Order: sequence, then C-alpha cells, then structure tokens
Amino acid sequence: MVEIDAPWFRAEQEYTDEVIGDSTLGRMFEQSASRNSSLDAQWYKGGVYDRSLTPDVLPEPPAGEFAALTYERMQTIVQYLAAGFRELGMETDDRVGIYADTRMEWAQTDLGILTGGGVVTTVYTESSPSQVQYLLDDPDAMGVVCENESLLENVLEVEDDLDLQFIVVIDNYDGYEDRDDIYSLKEVLDIGHEAFDIEAYEGWLAERTLEDTASLIYTSGTTGQPKGVQLTHGNFRANINQVRKRFAPRPDRDPSVPTVSTDTRALSFLPLAHVFERTGGHFFMFASGGTVAYAESADTVADDIKTVKPTTATSVPRVYERIYDSMREQASESPTKERIFEWALDVARDYARTDAPGVGLRVKHALADRLVFETVKEQMGGNIEMFISGGGSLSKRLAEIFQGMGLPIYEGYGLTETAPVVSINPPDDLRPGTLGPPLVDIETKLDESVISADQKEKATGDIGELLVKGPNVTSGYWNRPDATEDAFTDGWFRTGDIIEQTDDGFLVYHDRLKQIIVLDTGKNVAPGPIEDQFATSDRIEQTMVVGDNEKFIGALFVPNFETLGRWAEKNDVDIPRNKADAIEDERVVEWIAEEVDAINETLAKHERIKEFRLVSSEWTPENDMLTPSMKLKRRNVLSEHDAKVADIYGYETVEADD
Repeated sequence: MVEIDAPWFRAEQEYTDEVIGDSTLGRMFEQSASRNSSLDAQWYKGGVYDRSLTPDVLPEPPAGEFAALTYERMQTIVQYLAAGFRELGMETDDRVGIYADTRMEWAQTDLGILTGGGVVTTVYTESSPSQVQYLLDDPDAMGVVCENESLLENVLEVEDDLDLQFIVVIDNYDGYEDRDDIYSLKEVLDIGHEAFDIEAYEGWLAERTLEDTASLIYTSGTTGQPKGVQLTHGNFRANINQVRKRFAPRPDRDPSVPTVSTDTRALSFLPLAHVFERTGGHFFMFASGGTVAYAESADTVADDIKTVKPTTATSVPRVYERIYDSMREQASESPTKERIFEWALDVARDYARTDAPGVGLRVKHALADRLVFETVKEQMGGNIEMFISGGGSLSKRLAEIFQGMGLPIYEGYGLTETAPVVSINPPDDLRPGTLGPPLVDIETKLDESVISADQKEKATGDIGELLVKGPNVTSGYWNRPDATEDAFTDGWFRTGDIIEQTDDGFLVYHDRLKQIIVLDTGKNVAPGPIEDQFATSDRIEQTMVVGDNEKFIGALFVPNFETLGRWAEKNDVDIPRNKADAIEDERVVEWIAEEVDAINETLAKHERIKEFRLVSSEWTPENDMLTPSMKLKRRNVLSEHDAKVADIYGYETVEADD
C-alpha cells in the first residue's frame, strides 16, 4: 500500500492528549465525566416518550424543547444503573441486550452495563419476534432492556425460548404486576442508588481489561443466521484513539479547520445498535467531552436540527440525499427561484473542485451564498462545521455541492468487524469521492487476485479486495470458529470490498465482493434468506433481491408460468400467451404481489420488498445467469435487467460522476 506523506498525517501520528489512552470504555467515560463534569453531556427532547426517569430523576422539558444533562449528572446515573444491574443478577461478562431506538437512556444503559462489568448485545427495534429471540438466545443474554410496552410484548412472545433473569423497560408501562422480573429503568436506578458502593464500583471497573469483550454486534451473512461480531474494550478504545488523532483540535491546525472538542454538539439519530453511531456519535463524543443531542426520530431531523443547532452530525448518504431533495423542492416554488438555485449549485460545485478560486468565482460564490447557501445553512441550525457520512456510498457530486455551500461532508469507510472506522477524510484535506486515507495504526493491503481485468482498467491506482490489520479489528465471531477462519487470511481481515488507492494514499470505493446489500439508510440486508422464503412458492420460479445503496429492498422475479396458466384458466382470466406480454399484465403483477405481501409479513421492516419487476426468461447456466452449480450470477442478472432495476428505483440511467 502507498505510504502517506503529508504534514497533517505526520502530526496526526505524533499527537496525543487526555482523550487518547489505553483505559477500558467504562474507565474512559469516568475519566471524561470527571474532566468535563460541568459541561453538557446529553440533550433530550420533551414530549416524545413516557420516560420512567422523568420527572423524579430528571426534569421533563416542554414538548418539542430540549433539556440538558451535565457529565456529572450522567455519571451518577450510569453509576447507579451499573449497581442496579448488578443487584438484578448481572455478573462480570454476562450478556445483556438493548432493544430500543436511539435515545438518551440507550447511552446511559450501555455505559451502565459496561461499567458494571457486563457485555452489551444489541437488537434493532424493527426485528421480528423470531429475530429478537435469536439475537438474545445466541449470545445467551441473561437480561434485556427494551424501550417500551410494545417491545416488551415482543420479548414476552418469545421468552419461553430464552433464559432471561430480568427484563427492564425504559418507559413507563401498565400491567405485569404479577411479574417480579420486570422492572422500569427508574426502578433499576433506584435499586442501584440504594445499593451503590464506590469501592464495589471501582472494583468492577478495575477487573475489566482491554482484552475483555465489550459488545456483540450482529451482522448478517449471505446465508444463514446473523453472526455476532465480538468487539473488545480494546477494539473500541483503539478506534476512538485513531479517530481522535484525525479530528482533535491539534496545535498544527488552522483555527478554520473543523475538529471535535468539548465545544462540539452532535445530533444523534442513527441506530445506536449499529457500530457506526455507537463509536462515532457515542463513545467518541463522550470521550472528547462533546454534547450529544438526541433527535426524536430520523423523520424529525429537519426540525430537530434547527432547534439543537449542532456543529456536527453522523449520518448515512440517504439523509444527505433527502436534505438535497428538500432544498430542490423548496426551490421549485417559482421558476425564478429554481433558476437561481440551479445556478448556485453549479457555483458550489465549481468552488469545491478548485484549490484556488479566481476573483470571478469568488464573487459568484459570495452572491450564491447570500442568495441560497445562507438560507440552507440556517435550515441546518446555522452552526454546522462538518457532517460525517458512512454506511453506504456517497455521491461525489452531492458531496461537492455540500462542500461548496459550506456544509462539508467527510466520508469514511468501515465495517462492524473494524469497530468500525478504517478510513475517513481528514479535515485538513477533504476530497469528495474518496474515503480518505486509513487511520493511524491501521495496516491495509489490496488482494488483486480477486479483481477482473475490466476493473483494473477502470482504476487509475492499485485496486483489489481491501485487507485490514489493526488493534481495532475483531478477533472473530461469537461461537463461529468456521466464520472466523473464513474472514481472515494470514492474520488479515478480508473486508469483501473492492477498493482502489490513489497515488497519495486515499481510498476509493468501487464495489462489493460480498452479496450483502447495504441500503443507503445504513441497514445491512442478506438477500439469500429472503430469496429462500420464495423457494416453496408456487407462483414464483426464481428470485433475486436487489437494493445495494438504494433506499429500499426490491426484487426481480421469474414467475412460474405453468401455475400462472392454471390460475388464469381457473379464474377465467384472459392473459396474453406471450410471456413478455404476460408479465406486463396488471392482473399478473397483482397475482405475484399477493405472494410478496405474504412473504413480507415474515420479514423485518427493512428487509421487506417494496417494489419488484417481472422477468420473462428463466435464468439458467446456458444463458450465463447461473453458475454450473446453479448459483445466481448476480452481476450478470443485473446487467441483463438493468432497465428493470432502474425502473424499480425511479431512474432511467445512472449518471456517472464526471
């Protein structure tokens, strides 16, 4: 791999401060809370939840407004929760699940379990009951913290297959008076308050080491059940150190360069169950002494960002696309506004693509700023210094527009197995269309043996499957030695992604070797299990799920034409005899849709097929759509039916970045 030779990178390697260290996550939080005791740690919104912690433990702010929680107060809550969980029976290394949306209490619970010596395993709120059962049973979770009564009922539906000693509900709930193993979060805190002993607490912190598992985060494979990625305190701590070196307010930096410090206020809305937000918007922010404000939901970000006025936010490409779409929609209110907006976007992109704008471009940019950009920035709260993007591929054109407007997006790359950040654009040298160079102490190399000649021809630098080593890389998967062995080669973790490296060390994303679909919301979806659901269908002969870097899951189906013919005859439906014409018939599409709707009921929300198109020709080895062993050649199918896939997602052609 290319050696990076830049002053900022050398300064990054040498930099250290009070945030960087070798303490466990619990100790790291304690140290930060002590340093920053009077500063705001969390902001929480009123009128959203029926919180059990309010109003007795924390004041309930007026609906739509935010209240602040200092590091000192948050530290006390975390300590009491740690003691409370220990009183409920949690012992060192016990696994406890968190089954809730991103919110203040998620963070407090996470740190309470960790400081109490436990291991956190995460469950997405949209998981089906059977998935909840698996995600709690596989790690042998002895307890679970769920958000509300609705999610409590999901847990109770599958509790006979689990070995839970306690269930904790964050919000208030009704009923279950006959259960002595169900508690509200406030009850856990009260139990901990009464039992808290500082020496015992220090003992729980002291017995944890960097080698101990901190969390199990489940990531889907191409087939079978999800795998639990084992991430240690050391894995997370190393990544926090690495990211800190890149974004710290280092003395070598110009004051205009955006950084993360105690003055940072971050808006958090991505799932904390995902490692991206967990590290970037949670552990890293609290280690740095920043403030984390929790949006009501992803749907309210546009309003919450105006109220919170954050300096930064971590998000996925789809959110930036929505922001852009919203801007365009507002500009379309009149022809004049639309023309000005389109002109301003061209100016923004030109400005971002030049290192030394001339007088003419600077004048245009100042005018565009006054006419358009200032309004956009005010809608973002007026204080944004930088956005962070991950969990999917960000459009280079979109990144350039945001940068030119004064809202820079720093795109990065990572995986659950790398805790997660491998690379990210440095504040000193932002390059849209790249993933930045690797972080300090991360070794990378490219396996060119998996790359085709066409892929090599398209690349201007070295290209191959990215292999990674570093203190942030997992040691393997929970109870899956086979999967662990497959994921590594000679000590290198195989990312499954095709990456190019520029001559000066920046990484550029090309494609995936793995079949995992990554939605532009950051959700990972394994297509195999979904396709398998249709294996016994009498209406559908073949299925291929699509949706990588899109906003939802789609599918291509080859109907079972024999069954279709029988159905048509039985119901006296006159459908075209020609297959190509038949798949365009609305009645045939509706007939297939009934089957899709039935299968969707068995899937998690983000896995459900929202749009599909029909294909008239069977996929076979003879037409090169299947391998000799009858496995789908996905790229060949996509190439053959690219117009249908484009139609699913509402575009006619894919516009390449120039």
